[in-house]
Amino acid sequence: MNPAESAPLTAPPSRPISDRRGRTLRDLRVSVTDRCNFRCGYCMPKDVFGRGYRFLSKNQLLSYAEIEKLVRAFIRLGVRKVRLSGGEPLLRPDLEELVRRLARLEKLDDLALTTNASLLTAARAESLKQAGLRRVNISLDALDEKIYRNINQIQSPLADILQGIEHAMAAGFDSVKINMVVQKGVNVSEIIPMVRYFRGRAAVLRFIEFMDVGNHNQWSLRQVFTAQQIIDRIHAQYPLQPLHANYHGEVAKRWRHVDGKGEIGVIASISQPFCGGCVRARLSAVGELYTCLFARAGFDLRKFLKLNRSEAELATQIGALWRNRQDQYSAERLLRPQPTGETNSRKVEMSYIGG
Repeated sequence: MNPAESAPLTAPPSRPISDRRGRTLRDLRVSVTDRCNFRCGYCMPKDVFGRGYRFLSKNQLLSYAEIEKLVRAFIRLGVRKVRLSGGEPLLRPDLEELVRRLARLEKLDDLALTTNASLLTAARAESLKQAGLRRVNISLDALDEKIYRNINQIQSPLADILQGIEHAMAAGFDSVKINMVVQKGVNVSEIIPMVRYFRGRAAVLRFIEFMDVGNHNQWSLRQVFTAQQIIDRIHAQYPLQPLHANYHGEVAKRWRHVDGKGEIGVIASISQPFCGGCVRARLSAVGELYTCLFARAGFDLRKFLKLNRSEAELATQIGALWRNRQDQYSAERLLRPQPTGETNSRKVEMSYIGG
């Protein structure tokens, strides 16, 4: 029996809850759409997510009111950070309405957005900032036009993305981060150009190891350029010093340029798993709760919304699920000897629940 369905509908605890491995619930990733205007091979390869692919219909998506109600329930359990994602979240009409709804919630300390920046005009960046968005993460995997197009498989000019990044930096968000997924044989040559471009600018560049998310990105351990290799390559040209984490559960290991021209981060889910400190839950665009990025299945929370459950009752259901959580996929992957790290189990697509 699903622990959420069998849990008594009593008031949720007043302090953060912990799962079976002692990890609290602090961060929530909310996917607002499964659609994206890019077809990056590590997330939505074009041969799978092509013209005939059936995306979710508008009436299948959670409404903004439903998302707000669920976020309120998560806040009761200790969530203090929410990140909006997709797919590409800026494809969802009037996203500012959702940002306004969430930004006004008490006890929510941080509200962020992950985007490819292709739709981030100066006006859009300003409207999101005015609505209450605090931070922006932007995906960019290369500065070389040919490599860039080879990765995202579309005809959107690289200049549009770089302009979107400029708009984000000019809008005055608390932080702007640039995320680069690094793959051997694809864009390792772009590491130094990316560092050179963003050094001394109002953005933090972060490198992400190529991960085996979803089922279609043809992941292989042989394609992983590790965090240590990334740091070694950068340090040889631009000396770095390690920095302490900003908070418990921060996924990126931080480094600063010795000459003071900013910092970089590396996310090493493959070579240095951080499952032991994972405090994140993920909510799909249709209201399914996933307790791991590599999960095989989610838990349907929308049915409780349809039953008109209160926020307190929703929090009780979610709390029961979190307490039963014991995910540590990346740590277990590290122990597997095969060079591909493949398993027979199918995983949820990253475009469905966000990164």
